[in-house]
Amino acid sequence: MQDLKISIVQTNLVWEDIDQNLYNFDIKLSTLKEDTDLIVLPEMFNTGFSMNLGKCAETMNGKTIQWLKTKAKNLNCAIIGSILINEYKNYYNRLILMRADGSFEQYDKRHLFRLAEEQKLFTKGRKKIIININGWKICPLICYDLRFPVWSKNTYNKTSGYEYDCLIYVANWPRRRNFAWKSLLVARAIENQAYLIGVNRIGDDGNSISHSGDSRVLDYKGNIICDFSENEESIKTIVISKKELIEFRNQFTVGLDWDQFEIKD
Repeated sequence: MQDLKISIVQTNLVWEDIDQNLYNFDIKLSTLKEDTDLIVLPEMFNTGFSMNLGKCAETMNGKTIQWLKTKAKNLNCAIIGSILINEYKNYYNRLILMRADGSFEQYDKRHLFRLAEEQKLFTKGRKKIIININGWKICPLICYDLRFPVWSKNTYNKTSGYEYDCLIYVANWPRRRNFAWKSLLVARAIENQAYLIGVNRIGDDGNSISHSGDSRVLDYKGNIICDFSENEESIKTIVISKKELIEFRNQFTVGLDWDQFEIKD
């Protein structure tokens, strides 16, 4: 029952400037003073939440994917964050989980943010993924997905147990809706009996939308075990305990009574 060490990066992003953002993350990640298992970056960490497809979209062989491979290898850990991808003339807000050996897994954002007309430009994702890191089952999602509890829902069956142990949201969530961000993170942790990591950016984007960050790590009861102040630019590393999670689930067996359901597209 190995613990998992996670490093969270809450930072400002340079609008639509891939090279500058990657350079900035080079500097930030060089300050890590200890080994870690997983680094979590915000949504569209290389551009900010832009709809400028011509300037910001990359292919799966682009510079940001190559940067992720190099960085994961050099730091000997996994790195997760989302970027704008052009694939076969379709555009995706795609989360990449890059491993130290260069292998990766991907998740395309399911719920596209209608207020920014994201659904007019992007193709939505069709399925969740569950990632295994050091024996931990992790479900990664993106920003607006947080508002959809059925899509985020954990499951349990007698054969394989819980579908996931940790839920991650990477985001560019506006300051003006930060009450919803903080409240829904707590709800998702409690209802899914899982650790929850929410990583959000700070600063103003190119559309003059302000972001306060409010990144945090919650335990399976919704308690905050690590958080960032508003507008705080830093990296924090925390350790989450698999033993404590299992003990809680064995004591409070609500997962055995969860409803069975099927999501239809």
